[in-house]
Amino acid sequence: MEIILKQDIPNLGFKDDIVKVKPGYAANYLIPKGFAILALPSEKKKLAETLKQRAFKESKIKKDAEKLAEKLQDVVVKIYSKAGVSGKLFGSVNTIQLADAIKNQFDIEIDRKCIVLDSHSVKEVGQHTAKINLHREVRFDIKFDVIAE
Repeated sequence: MEIILKQDIPNLGFKDDIVKVKPGYAANYLIPKGFAILALPSEKKKLAETLKQRAFKESKIKKDAEKLAEKLQDVVVKIYSKAGVSGKLFGSVNTIQLADAIKNQFDIEIDRKCIVLDSHSVKEVGQHTAKINLHREVRFDIKFDVIAE
């Protein structure tokens, strides 16, 4: 029996995949739980149109992410924070402060959820690196300096 998956199912397939399963598995589990629908010809046409539209939107989003990555690839963001004599910060620098610093210095807005620090927060003065995931295929590292006020 052919079905169209409505969400990712481990060891079976990903959302919008057309897969063959045993009739009992489809009728008793996947379809009643809302994980899949029958792959009727009309549903296959709808799926093809949806995938075509999604591919167009994805390519535009990816191009925009690549342009943004080129702009930020070689820049160094400066973050000012209060610190002690030994270079330890009073508090820490996290993704929210890094996103705000990028917006203030370069007028580019990046969601803080796209930024990944090596540790959860930075607690020392100096140069550090963070990873920015703008798209599942567009990832890059950005350098930032934590400077004592």
